[in-house]
Amino acid sequence: MFAALLLAATTVSAGAIGCGGHHIGARNLGMGNPHAKREYDPKALDVTAQCTSYNYPPVADILTQFPTNWAPATILPSDTAAQQLFSQLNQTLGQKVGNVQVKVGTQGDFSGYQYDNAADPDCWWTKTRCTEPKDTTIPADIWRLPEPNTWGFGFDDGPNCSHNALYNFMAEKKQQATMFFIGSNVMNWPLQALRAKQDGHELCIHTWSHSAMTTLTNEGAFAELYYTREAIKAVTGVTPKCWRPPYGDVDNRIRVIAGFLNLTNVLWSDDTFDWMEGTNNVTSETVVANYQKVFDQAKAGNYSTYGAIVLNHEINNKTMQHMIDQYPNIEANFKYIVPIASAMNWTTPYAEANETYPDFNQYTSGQREGGPVASGEGNSPGSTMTGSAAASASSADTSKKSSSTRNSAAGIFVLAGVAAAMLL
Repeated sequence: MFAALLLAATTVSAGAIGCGGHHIGARNLGMGNPHAKREYDPKALDVTAQCTSYNYPPVADILTQFPTNWAPATILPSDTAAQQLFSQLNQTLGQKVGNVQVKVGTQGDFSGYQYDNAADPDCWWTKTRCTEPKDTTIPADIWRLPEPNTWGFGFDDGPNCSHNALYNFMAEKKQQATMFFIGSNVMNWPLQALRAKQDGHELCIHTWSHSAMTTLTNEGAFAELYYTREAIKAVTGVTPKCWRPPYGDVDNRIRVIAGFLNLTNVLWSDDTFDWMEGTNNVTSETVVANYQKVFDQAKAGNYSTYGAIVLNHEINNKTMQHMIDQYPNIEANFKYIVPIASAMNWTTPYAEANETYPDFNQYTSGQREGGPVASGEGNSPGSTMTGSAAASASSADTSKKSSSTRNSAAGIFVLAGVAAAMLL
């Protein structure tokens, strides 16, 4: 079982929302010692074989340019590009959200922190589920889809070292998803991250160390996003323009920091709580029942005017197996199953002009690759235009490209064969 590979475990706070820190902090070491050379084998289904650490030279060569894996990120003293970018942010951050306090909590649990929920001055999702700041210059969060009867398909906490069965299953179904990747996992398991890109999945950011973002300093929050973005760029060659906060923990201060990095915040409308299995008396049957609650809402017509963004995890073999098992039920209860970029008609989800993605109409018609987009055109995360009407509209790409001189580690990555199999 995958759990046997975990190095440690701690108790999850009952107040935690989203994925639990006890799973995250216990990751195996990936690119740590010993460095064993091996090829990525998409047919391998044995957990131990998949999760054997390996040395990927393009990443090994740049490890010193990134924070320590799984430690809360800070700007490296030698990283002048990050320092300059953060300095630019600081020029306006204090004026914009200087009254927003750093919160005190752990693993998404803020039960002991006093906050004015009624006034909700910070639009703090963790306490009030606020997704639309009163300050209209701060973009609202994405938490549901403009396309009715649609399941927003995605996974948090990857790339998981033993994800072959899930990825093979999706490849067999010609199904793409939105992957919210943790920077430390990308550096630990770069070949797995490469596979996600090569399989056509949309890549987004889930921070460097899975810390509760509102508990971090401005620099810490910036570094968590910045270095994850740089890691994904270095490994896969693309620069994401979307992110999801661990535990959904976001307020106006964090929104402004993410917005400065051209990142759109994506939350969720429904939660399977798949990550909780095995904790707090949550069983496999509990998770199945949580899926059923979403299906019941669909049967009741609750998604007739909008689509659901459902929280699922690539965190372990149990969560991935649940998705494989429940996929036929998703098909039976929702008209469309699409990655978030397609549901939002984000045809240019990355900063790179040559990277495009199919819009909603294209994806639901069977197209799995983006089409040509004229320079400066395409609908991007952060655009105010969503839904089918946005598919043919254009918006300027205002991405702030990093001045980092890191060489991309993305290279030729050939996946031979597809094997659909059950997870161990």
